[in-house]
Amino acid sequence: MITPHGGTLVSRIVPADERHAFAEYASTLPVFDLNAREASDLLLIAIGAMSPLEGFMRRDEYEAVLDRMRLPSGVPWSLPLTLAAPKAALRGLRAPFAAALRSDGRIVGVILVEDVYAPDKTREARAALGTDDDKHPGVQYLKSTGDVYLGGKVWMIERSKAGAFEAHERDPHETRALFAEKKWHRVCAFQTRNPIHRAHEYLIKCALETMDGFLIHPAMGETKSDDVPAVARMECYLALTQHYFPASHVSLSVFPYAMRYAGPKEAILHALLRKNYGCSHFIVGRDHAGVGNYYGTYDAQRIFSQFEPGELGITPVFFEHSFYCQRCGGMASEKTCPHPATDRVTLSGTKVREMLTAGSPLPEEFTRREVSDILERYYAGAKSA
Repeated sequence: MITPHGGTLVSRIVPADERHAFAEYASTLPVFDLNAREASDLLLIAIGAMSPLEGFMRRDEYEAVLDRMRLPSGVPWSLPLTLAAPKAALRGLRAPFAAALRSDGRIVGVILVEDVYAPDKTREARAALGTDDDKHPGVQYLKSTGDVYLGGKVWMIERSKAGAFEAHERDPHETRALFAEKKWHRVCAFQTRNPIHRAHEYLIKCALETMDGFLIHPAMGETKSDDVPAVARMECYLALTQHYFPASHVSLSVFPYAMRYAGPKEAILHALLRKNYGCSHFIVGRDHAGVGNYYGTYDAQRIFSQFEPGELGITPVFFEHSFYCQRCGGMASEKTCPHPATDRVTLSGTKVREMLTAGSPLPEEFTRREVSDILERYYAGAKSA
């Protein structure tokens, strides 16, 4: 099976027999609160999805990633992974020191702070996101966080799974075990933060023709406020996998990741993280991880050429924009369809939300009826609430 990024699958979860003592130790430490994205990042570091990272980035790691899309070791890495804090909270503390990490009122981990540094957030926005425009959600996030970063290794006190997605939440060692059990060697992953419509289904099935297995891996961490909520999306994913994908070759697992909306550089990060989950291939489609008009339609595909063949250790699978062509009588792309745009059924995310909000049914050429029914029901409920 494909080797984890950096060579080893990291685990930063406190062993069960040490958990009680570790929790008592954490209760004696100064405390820093995690926002939703930082809590998600802590989890992903702890379970090995962020391998080879063992904690939040020190300044040397942060600068290397911004400057060269690499860690100081030379291993490719495209976006900073940071823990922010208000400068006032550091009063009386000097690195190195240990601190407890709290999420939703509960201490969930510990960080050994090796480095405290003040970032230039405008530079970070331009280097990581390609823009410092205040309308970009990633820029808004940066401006909402504390003015210093804490870098150092972390430990998560306990990995617990609970809630609506528990049955479909597999950590990297679990997806790797699943692929080994099914004897899948060539495994492709699909990233999504939206319901899977006919165009996405078409890409997945095209890729699956040359793969042993496929991982549908939706990001279920924090997303934009106007994205379809995770619970509704999950219902859509379950309906599709039940009715339109073969269980012998397709698996659904949630990805507890908070979106950055960083376009091309986030596409690289998405690929590297799926490598840690055991995938050998990764679909990169139109405007991957994009938002608004900040990135070119296929910039997220072009950025992969900045790395030598095989350097990332996972193979990107590039697809053109796909759609339903009424003349062809099926799904197609620019490469396969000769007909004009007037024959093609395409809807923007904004248009889809407008139709659902107005109670208008989505065309079956755009989305499966099972998915449309779920979304219409959700929007009708949201409207009446």
